[in-house]
Amino acid sequence: MTSKDTATGFAIGFFMGAAIGLAIGFLYAPRPGAEARQLIREKTEEVKEKAIGVIDKVQESAAKARYTKRWAEQRS
Repeated sequence: MTSKDTATGFAIGFFMGAAIGLAIGFLYAPRPGAEARQLIREKTEEVKEKAIGVIDKVQESAAKARYTKRWAEQRS
């Protein structure tokens, strides 16, 4: 068997395995495509809202730290 035959056999096996895996994935997918996209949108919005909340808290903490630093400098 030559390396060309081995490469061809590997390529055929690879693509057959990929096709079978794809088919099994579609058969066992937990949600239809539209439902999965909607779920992804909802989760993305939740993450976005949480990130905005964290950013707001960080900004508040930074503002308090600046105020405290200025106050401490004035007292010195």
